[in-house]
Amino acid sequence: MIPSQVNDTLPELAPFLHAVQARRPDDGTWCEAWTVRDVLAHQTGNAEELARVLGAFLAGTPVETRGFEREEPYRRMSDADLWAAFTARCEQLTEVAAAAARDLSPDTEVQWTGRTVKVPFFAEHLREELILHRWDLTGDDRTAVQALNEPWMTERSVVSVGRPLLKRGRTALDLGPEGRFEGRLRTPGTDDVVVVADADGGSIRLAAPEGPATIESDAAVRVLLLWGRRPADPARWHSSVGPDTLRRVRTLLGGY
Repeated sequence: MIPSQVNDTLPELAPFLHAVQARRPDDGTWCEAWTVRDVLAHQTGNAEELARVLGAFLAGTPVETRGFEREEPYRRMSDADLWAAFTARCEQLTEVAAAAARDLSPDTEVQWTGRTVKVPFFAEHLREELILHRWDLTGDDRTAVQALNEPWMTERSVVSVGRPLLKRGRTALDLGPEGRFEGRLRTPGTDDVVVVADADGGSIRLAAPEGPATIESDAAVRVLLLWGRRPADPARWHSSVGPDTLRRVRTLLGGY
């Protein structure tokens, strides 16, 4: 049973937990290097770090965000202990987020992974991770597609996460000092997502549709592409730019 406050703060938690329970810990996932157990360890580390950073800021003793080494203690746990740790860390994040909502303006800026984010980011980021990594477990079932289609998932991926999604892919493109690449991901009826890689780094933004799209798809597929994923049915996305440009945009959108 998920406490009501946790369920209210993280409404995507229950569907994620049900997806985990329906599989063996050593089952494979759509995140090709991870099993179900790896996904759960990753999520536990996420919940812990989000609570740790926000809680330290709230206490007046800000801390730096740790990298993915935070997951290692959880990877060494038994399956039962890992499950208990995950639910406990989600409850802890909920408590810290509630305290921050009471004591801080929602526009208060907090350091997170080398950038500043606002207070609501911390709970919302885990919500986004729960949706994305549930898809890693289930693929394109109805629950996953509905959640990924929500406009806030696109907006958060672009505005709140943004450039880190392009970092690995930009390096793989090897553009050189003069090179530049731009791609447009289009979902009809919405702003385009424009991704750019050049010598100065990478950028990602929402912009009014203009010219041809590099890839056109539904909103759920577009979120998956931004995070380096591929929908189970490739007919859900379309492109007429040719294989070289398509290969480059898919390289840029390599995810973390």
